[in-house]
Amino acid sequence: MNKYVREFFHRGLIFGGFGPIVFGIIVLCISYFDGVTEHSALPVFMGIVTTYILAFVQAGATVFNQIEHWSVPKSVFYHFGLLYVVYSLAYVANSWIPFKAEVLGVFTVIFVVVFFLVWGIVYLAVKSTGKKFNEKLNG
Repeated sequence: MNKYVREFFHRGLIFGGFGPIVFGIIVLCISYFDGVTEHSALPVFMGIVTTYILAFVQAGATVFNQIEHWSVPKSVFYHFGLLYVVYSLAYVANSWIPFKAEVLGVFTVIFVVVFFLVWGIVYLAVKSTGKKFNEKLNG
């Protein structure tokens, strides 16, 4: 098996369990603030499964940044594309957003802005850390 595919699954399996925990916290908060004390089984089950898949893919997709023979734009494209497809499908499947063009358009704009904002911050932080590390090595 390709080492990157193996690493994708390894990371996903390690961090995938955090998705249902986050979902549980969200349901608990909704119950607390809305006074809802019971939820039907299917939406809860769907929420647990899809948040596991979201966390699994989110963690696994970081492997795209580790493929050294890929350019930065190529790794960002694949990382972004996979996350966008999985998040969009999960949100629509759970009815967290309706399957309407205008809603998906707003979701897409927000997703693009947040993705590239977070990616840019992480990129600058890693670049700064690398520069400081190199200065210490060469200093």
